[in-house]
Amino acid sequence: MAFEKVKEIIKESPQFTALTDLAAERLGGKVLYATDDFFAEKENLILPTRGIFITDKYTDRGKWMDGWESRRKRTPGHDWAIIQLGVSGKIKGFDIDTNFFLGNHPPHASVEAVNLSGKELPADWDSVSWTEILPKSHLDAGSQNFYECHSDEIYTHLRLHIYPDGGVARFRAYGEVFKNWDLVSTGHVIDLAAAVNGGKAIACNDMFFSAMGNLIMPGRGVNMGDGWETKRNRTPNNRDWVILKLAHKGTVERIVVDTCHFKGNYPDSCSIEACTLSDDNLEAASWETLLGQQKLSADHEHEFSSELHKIEGITHVRLNIFPDGGVSRLRLFGKIVK
Repeated sequence: MAFEKVKEIIKESPQFTALTDLAAERLGGKVLYATDDFFAEKENLILPTRGIFITDKYTDRGKWMDGWESRRKRTPGHDWAIIQLGVSGKIKGFDIDTNFFLGNHPPHASVEAVNLSGKELPADWDSVSWTEILPKSHLDAGSQNFYECHSDEIYTHLRLHIYPDGGVARFRAYGEVFKNWDLVSTGHVIDLAAAVNGGKAIACNDMFFSAMGNLIMPGRGVNMGDGWETKRNRTPNNRDWVILKLAHKGTVERIVVDTCHFKGNYPDSCSIEACTLSDDNLEAASWETLLGQQKLSADHEHEFSSELHKIEGITHVRLNIFPDGGVSRLRLFGKIVK
């Protein structure tokens, strides 16, 4: 297994960061245990956005930090934390982010993994048969430290080691969601676009204010930043768009377009197209209308079913918004086609 640190390029992240963060709290990830989180709570590791810094904020234990920070170790050994992935999957890369940890970051880190599907959580994490998927690797202070991972195994839990102690702001484990589709019947209605099922946002023409991947996250948006929002476009008859790859080929029966929190900046209207592809070669797409152009309103869940054109066995959809604006969530409920 080969490992390679990815050079950080200004305004450019490694390709694997376009994949799903399997450890994310909003996807259901949890930090189950840490050997020490005296200065800053372990749960901060998987929160959204990069950590922040507040100059004059202190707690009764010292400087408040937005991350996981252990005390200065005065005994042999090192610190580690257990992360339960929100969804099981194959890990393709890590971001071990030491944002704002400058004189107190760990100089090295490593990652181990295990698949505990269907098993009870162990009382002793050291008794688990861990597999090392990132060897002990250098960390820069105040930086996103990107590392590729080339494992093809499916994992449910990770153990992040830091050597010997210190603080990490955020931990991302990017990869491909695994779902056992053999257990899903063709008569069961499922959100075919949901990230937790393996749906992906793969392309858009604009995401100036917020990322396209937010569209398929669980729950309703928590604020206006938790959606897909494009910049104001002054071009007459403009159309902004985003393309989603469904988690599984299927037939859509009901659509929800949610403009939650978008009040003065929701799109005037939207439409949805669909196609069937054997891969992600969008140039070969032959788009058909799934949902004709529909008026939208502010801060509202719009449901469409009778308005849909029935198209059997689609793999990708394109959401068009006119002329621009923000959408919080897009749900595509339907049945898989095997």
